[in-house]
Amino acid sequence: MDLGLADRVYVLTGASRGLGLATAECLVAEGARVVLSSRDGDRAAAAAARLGADRAVGIAADLADPETATRLVETARERFGRLDGALVSVGGPPPGSAAQATDAQWRDSFETVFLGTVRVVRTVAAGLTEGGAIGLVLSTSVRTPIPGLGVSNGLRPGLAGVAKELADEYGPRGVRVVSLLPGRILTDRNRELFAATGDPERARAAAEAAIPLRRIGEPAEFGRVAAFVLSPAAGYLTGIAIPVDGGALRMF
Repeated sequence: MDLGLADRVYVLTGASRGLGLATAECLVAEGARVVLSSRDGDRAAAAAARLGADRAVGIAADLADPETATRLVETARERFGRLDGALVSVGGPPPGSAAQATDAQWRDSFETVFLGTVRVVRTVAAGLTEGGAIGLVLSTSVRTPIPGLGVSNGLRPGLAGVAKELADEYGPRGVRVVSLLPGRILTDRNRELFAATGDPERARAAAEAAIPLRRIGEPAEFGRVAAFVLSPAAGYLTGIAIPVDGGALRMF
């Protein structure tokens, strides 16, 4: 199936590794061009170089910076001459329960994870025409809390609600907004969470036992779903939250 991605241009945040990079790889493989951003500019530039200088550019960007969203849009237009959508992903908030998190951790996470995401979405959407698409990388914590990730449990459901409202607002213009809910995917973030338990092998085994497919997902499996959602082939999908979790969520 042709996804219709040839020469379309997407901005991806938090995309120097993990789920963002996996999505970028899938987009480029289908003929799209991408702007990758990360707080680590060198890592973003290296990731873009691997994808090809004619297909990708990497820049340093922090979603907590109010100027970041505009810089991303301008970079896409200056480098590739257009913008067709975005995948907005940010690093996970610090682990710990909601009660243990300090005021500073809540504020910092809100600025980056919540407000930074909303700012990018509305800035990108302002420049999109019919057929544009925006994906938000959230978490299965939108549907059910994840033990030990209290700040994420607090912020991600709110973003899913905002995404639904924005989908309603932008829908008449032909611009789509979709939330993606990754479960256990083998990213650096999940490796860190497993390691933090003191027995990563046991933690991974326990996680796999709770997944109907009995395994941790690969980043490319998420990337293929995200690339489809952003593509014209998914042109009638908007305002929904799609789990990519091996069937772990106990609701449908």
